[in-house]
Amino acid sequence: MKYIALILLVWFSTNQAGQDIYVCKSATVSIYSKAPIEDIEAKTDKGTSVFNAATGELAFSVPIRSLKFDKALMQEHFNENYMESDKYPQASFKGKLAQTPDITKDGVYPVMASGVFEVHGVKQSRTIPGKLTVSGGAISLSSEFIVACKDHKIEIPTLVFHNIAETIKVQVNATYSPYK
Repeated sequence: MKYIALILLVWFSTNQAGQDIYVCKSATVSIYSKAPIEDIEAKTDKGTSVFNAATGELAFSVPIRSLKFDKALMQEHFNENYMESDKYPQASFKGKLAQTPDITKDGVYPVMASGVFEVHGVKQSRTIPGKLTVSGGAISLSSEFIVACKDHKIEIPTLVFHNIAETIKVQVNATYSPYK
């Protein structure tokens, strides 16, 4: 996990001022898929993220295998048959906020982040909506967006197409601390 956080930090320019860099080492990510036979849900708190408040740059990574399901068989199928987690162990987003809110002022700010979203080894340019909250100096970021399986070459066998939806709702919540 420390290795992933280090990679995210290196992504930012080395000559950025330290007080502008914020990190989150326990971002929560949940996925949800509503299907006719059975809903699929999983969660993790193993996401890592780095946010540069001066430039609006944002990087996020989550280990696929860290997503936990209620049913062990569902988790096994998710990792082995659909996500191929051994081959594609991470999902990530690297991008920049369109406008960076003034983090010295408390408030809830709608934001849009444009960048590259990578899942299952497929990179896709995306603009993802979110909400940046500043409260008493604490910064948090939340987002909810849809991922289409076909956009990331995640194949759903015809035999189980009633069990798995073609789109997955992703929710992300990260609370940041100043990088020291």
